[in-house]
Amino acid sequence: MALLVVVGAGKKEKENYTVKDINFSQQPLEKIAIAGETGSGKTTLLKMIGGLAQLDEGNIYYDGKRVLGPFERLLPGHPQIAYLSQHFELRNNYRVEEELESKNLLTQEAANNIYRICRIEHLLKRKTDQLSGGERQRIVLARLLTTSPKLLLLDEPFSNLDAIHKNLIKAVLLDIGNQLNISCILVSHDAADTLSWADTIYVLNDGMIVQQGTPQKIYNEPIDEYCAGLFGEYNLLNAANAKLFFPNAADKEQLIVRPEQFSITPDNNNAVKGIVQAVYFFGSYFVVDVLVNGKLLRVRTEKRKLVIGREVLLKMTNF
Repeated sequence: MALLVVVGAGKKEKENYTVKDINFSQQPLEKIAIAGETGSGKTTLLKMIGGLAQLDEGNIYYDGKRVLGPFERLLPGHPQIAYLSQHFELRNNYRVEEELESKNLLTQEAANNIYRICRIEHLLKRKTDQLSGGERQRIVLARLLTTSPKLLLLDEPFSNLDAIHKNLIKAVLLDIGNQLNISCILVSHDAADTLSWADTIYVLNDGMIVQQGTPQKIYNEPIDEYCAGLFGEYNLLNAANAKLFFPNAADKEQLIVRPEQFSITPDNNNAVKGIVQAVYFFGSYFVVDVLVNGKLLRVRTEKRKLVIGREVLLKMTNF
């Protein structure tokens, strides 16, 4: 049985929809990411799921029962659904352990386990105004978890974090599911951050789901340039260049190809010739701009001896 079911959910502001005709379900412990540009309706949808924003159309069901909106409850929200806002707050000049105890519904042993999972054990004696942004986020997350939710909603959890703290919060979220058996839904405008975490991704544009699937499918088979661009660099092959790489492509067909789906090869068999225009070093790989048939294509490669102005041979891989 699905944990969460969203049926025809919609919300208006004045005469315009901010979210429209949303339909999906979540199985227990399924990790769902909702991706889209700023203003695409992600936060509004998350609040609707949590009972913090009133639906104008459709229904949302948690564990078989309809989620009531704020117009239907004295205290907005659902007792088993926790919502972590991107604008979280902690009281100043309190020790972390005091801030956590204020909401704790668990035994001390269970609470200590949450502190371990959230990687905050070493912070308990600190004052709340002595914390970094990433530390404050994990403490607010731990505070939410001590209320014993079954579904956790996270609004832009990777926003304003450096690479180290992004990886840390991803590890924490994985442990929340694996060790605490709490299901998660998160939204992010930096969609590439969701690829390594999610089981299923829903892409929103103008308040509507425009693509859904596994991270691999969403990344490798985007339906349009909007979906492609959310998750990283891409090439849009015009019809002429599509024919070069795919002779059987339709005459007017354009193709979206990721830079790593090209390979630079010494094999001339069925390869396409191009001229190196620029080479960019990224540590473990290079990004190369190659001019093919009057069109610049971006290629990702590990090859090191690439010279601007030299001819290279391209083939398609993993496509």
